[in-house]
Amino acid sequence: MVMAMGSLGNVVGIQCTVAATLKQGTSRPCLFRSSFALDPVQPLCIISKRFSSSGSSLMVRASSGTAVEDGSLQGSDSIPTPTVIIDQDADPDATVVEITFGDRLGALLDTMNALKNLGLNVVKANVYLDSSGKHTRFAITKASTGRKVDDPELLEAIRLTIINNLLEYHPESSARLAMGSTFGVMEPAEQVDVDIATHVHVYEDSPDRSLLVVEAADRPGLLVDLVKIITDVNIAVESGEYDTVGLLAKAKFHVNYKGKALRKPLQQVIENSLRYYLRRPTTEDSSF
Repeated sequence: MVMAMGSLGNVVGIQCTVAATLKQGTSRPCLFRSSFALDPVQPLCIISKRFSSSGSSLMVRASSGTAVEDGSLQGSDSIPTPTVIIDQDADPDATVVEITFGDRLGALLDTMNALKNLGLNVVKANVYLDSSGKHTRFAITKASTGRKVDDPELLEAIRLTIINNLLEYHPESSARLAMGSTFGVMEPAEQVDVDIATHVHVYEDSPDRSLLVVEAADRPGLLVDLVKIITDVNIAVESGEYDTVGLLAKAKFHVNYKGKALRKPLQQVIENSLRYYLRRPTTEDSSF
């Protein structure tokens, strides 16, 4: 079923700026086929058309139009933790995105139009409620090819677009999201200890592939960086799922090395590489 997208006046447009030298590598069949133009230490930048591009940070408007259903911001105890899931395994022909956010008023048409601005088609969409809250589920394809999204930079842009759009309607939820410090009006009340939050494991999946599971403190550009680190050691990413849950990001990648499951030495290499990258301290460029 195809859901038509309405025309809205102020749709949040996202522009992804990518600047770096493309790194040449050996091509091989895998889900993520693009060359990476992002430096792994440089977070993905998104700019809303609604804000001035001259500023160094984004300020999300928190007016009465963005208040919650009762017209006022609720207490922190009643604010649900937003969850955004990008699933490449659920549908062979489309990328499935699911948003869960309590039972709050959503921004379905705005979100669909923001995704359309990224060159995507929403081929299916449905909303349902259960005990865990309100779920909005999209099946997305690239408008140019009619196929699922296979570019990690575009997948990350989808994730940031949805989070940015959610914070337009529910600015109070920025205190529950790691992205709140980037896009929101309130920084997260809690700070994640990266040493405690970082977990990397490789499991046997089949003779032809392994399952790589990563959990880490969330931030813009993390999905792109993870895939780049994996592919830099010649491991192919077949498919996966990427979950944004509050302050944390949880990723599951089906991976292989030359069409086979990862052997123990290579498992140790990728685990150590990812742990080192995710736990290393960051230094601001302005400090030099």
